[in-house]
Amino acid sequence: MRLTGDKNFDDLAPRFQRKVYGGLKGQIRLAVLEKDLGDFFPRALLPAQDKPLNILDAGGGSGPFSVSLASLGHHVTLCDLSGNMLEQARTRFSDQALSDRLKIVQGAIQDHTSPGYDLVLCHAVLEWVADPKELIRHLMRLTKPNGILSLTFYSLTGMIFKNLLRTNYKKITDEDYSGLPGGLTPTWPRKPDEVLEWLCPHPFGILCHSGMRVFHDYILDIKDQKKDPHIVVDLELKFSRKSPFREMGRYQHILGRKSPADAH
Repeated sequence: MRLTGDKNFDDLAPRFQRKVYGGLKGQIRLAVLEKDLGDFFPRALLPAQDKPLNILDAGGGSGPFSVSLASLGHHVTLCDLSGNMLEQARTRFSDQALSDRLKIVQGAIQDHTSPGYDLVLCHAVLEWVADPKELIRHLMRLTKPNGILSLTFYSLTGMIFKNLLRTNYKKITDEDYSGLPGGLTPTWPRKPDEVLEWLCPHPFGILCHSGMRVFHDYILDIKDQKKDPHIVVDLELKFSRKSPFREMGRYQHILGRKSPADAH
């Protein structure tokens, strides 16, 4: 097991489930993922029949998105550092009678060396790892030629704008963007342009780039945030790929295909 500064969510598993996966924020996240995959890799959202996908959920926690893919007949390998998160995943898959489609690997993604996945999901992980470029290189190795990588990450752009709206000027002037110990604010929020640069050297064509929560989180009145949730989701989807709204998303989603001629 490699030693890194990467985040283990053992102590935060219930809170992470509630705050990140649950509620309207979680609905927006899942809606954007489903729209992007449905438009550019619809096979993932169709019944597998006799050709199931081999899917890796890298740093997938309790597997809230991959369980829906397993319900369609696809096979999921779920890799995560947190034993508590993985226990939640076991329960989630078991409750839906999907345990036979789940393989659990506890450990760092960087230590998982079984390549050949049709679809690799790496959602909300890049902002928690100390060496993001190495993680991207490894994800590329795990993705089979002509396979799909779905990458989401917490955006520094959105974090700066939210703090400006909250008049947290000292955080901006000090460029102090790291979260507090024990909190859910990511350790290393990422610049979208920088992540795109990290992807450039790889045999990888971007199919889709979307923002998640492009306006929801900027509604400062908590009561208004909960107003008309169905309309909020519809409008989030309407603007998720449109610049400049996309760039304001608290999270970014990059969906791409690895070159079929990759020789790595």
